[in-house]
Amino acid sequence: MTDIHFYHLQRQTLEAVLPTLLMKSRERGWRALVKIDSEQRLASLDDHLWAFSDESFLPHGTDREPEPDEQPILLTQGDENRNGAAILFLAEGADPPSDLDRYERVVLMLDGRDEDAVAAARESWRRFRGAGHAVTYWQQDEDGRWQKRG
Repeated sequence: MTDIHFYHLQRQTLEAVLPTLLMKSRERGWRALVKIDSEQRLASLDDHLWAFSDESFLPHGTDREPEPDEQPILLTQGDENRNGAAILFLAEGADPPSDLDRYERVVLMLDGRDEDAVAAARESWRRFRGAGHAVTYWQQDEDGRWQKRG
């Protein structure tokens, strides 16, 4: 079964958290797929990942560019795992694909300031856990460190 991690964003934005998680995924040798529900947000994240830090580089692309299967990090709105990713990031209301077992890990990132997103995440938690997936919840402490809560 796939490990499902819920990251409850309360102190930082998706733009602040996602690059670090993507770097850690790449350090593990994993290819990553990032699914965003909106074309505008996908384009914004694409720009952000190129310029988020002067000291780091995150090679990535979108599924609309040539050879998406060559991208170590691929941004998409679709359900296809076109780059053979081991980890899937779901953000900003993106629905999980029907076959989660093709990933080692799925990370659902939810905006803690959006009550609808929190309610949807609770429902997803119940559904994933009921399907037998290992589900964990991560929340930042006062110092900004991620703490496993469940």
